[in-house]
Amino acid sequence: MIKRSVYLLLTLLIVACSSVDCPVDSTVATMYQIRNSDGSELKLVDTLTVSSTRADGKDTIIYNKGINVSSFNLPISYSHPEDVLVLQFNIANTDSLVKDTVWVKKEDYPHFESVDCNTTYFHTVTDVNYTRHYLDSIVINNPSVTYDSQTVHFFLYPKSND
Repeated sequence: MIKRSVYLLLTLLIVACSSVDCPVDSTVATMYQIRNSDGSELKLVDTLTVSSTRADGKDTIIYNKGINVSSFNLPISYSHPEDVLVLQFNIANTDSLVKDTVWVKKEDYPHFESVDCNTTYFHTVTDVNYTRHYLDSIVINNPSVTYDSQTVHFFLYPKSND
């Protein structure tokens, strides 16, 4: 009887140790916020589409036709030291299309919660470069990219229409 009780107790302890809650939303993405030259938040009147290159070399749309946006989230790769994004702006009330390319350099590091959870990758943004056809500048606001979907990582400043 005592052997049986000890066995049952040990079984319960082992089961209890392996019941770890893995994050429900384990998406790691960057947030971009659009700003005026005075630093205030700005809504784009132009339509924004963002594409990137997949591992197989083909382009893929990762953000499609955002209208009246002041911020947007984009996924970040976990296996490349640099992400290349093409921001395409369809200018409102015209047939004009303007593209800018953005290069985001980063360091990837594994984030381990438990043996019961998949390993995810967090990132530290180390540099950003971009063309300046539509954009005036991009500023890194917070270089640490984790599960936190509320953190603004980049401020985008479009050229003014003055």
